Amino acid sequence: MAKTVYVLNGPNLNLLGTRQPEIYGHSTLGDVEKLCRATAERHGLAIDFRQSNHEGEIVDWIQKAREQNAAGLVINAGAYTHTSVAILDALTTLEAPIVEVHISNIHARESFRRRSYISHVARGVICGFGIEGYALALAGLAAMMKDKA
Repeated sequence: MAKTVYVLNGPNLNLLGTRQPEIYGHSTLGDVEKLCRATAERHGLAIDFRQSNHEGEIVDWIQKAREQNAAGLVINAGAYTHTSVAILDALTTLEAPIVEVHISNIHARESFRRRSYISHVARGVICGFGIEGYALALAGLAAMMKDKA
């Protein structure tokens, strides 16, 4: 049975491909999911892929990942990255490794985007590689799991 990695996406990521393509590119969230599933399959992992515009729902999914003993979690919390102590608190309950992903380079953007609550608990942070950052995150998690085994 494949180990499951949760891939959680926050607000406005459902608009990928149409929202500010000069920053986020033309790929859709469906393209991100396809990339994640193909990458996970290459590493013998299963994916639970989700997106929500609601903070509480994301917290619920993090708690579900904990309850289900997820092998890892990839999160692009969108704007909640910079504001949500609730998501940070939920993430602190996970024993599985967490990788934070951002499509754009948040450090080259507005100053408020340079602060991440999630980085405090993430084993790795990937930003600025477009949607390929998700594939990098999954490959990194797979490597962490092999090192742990």
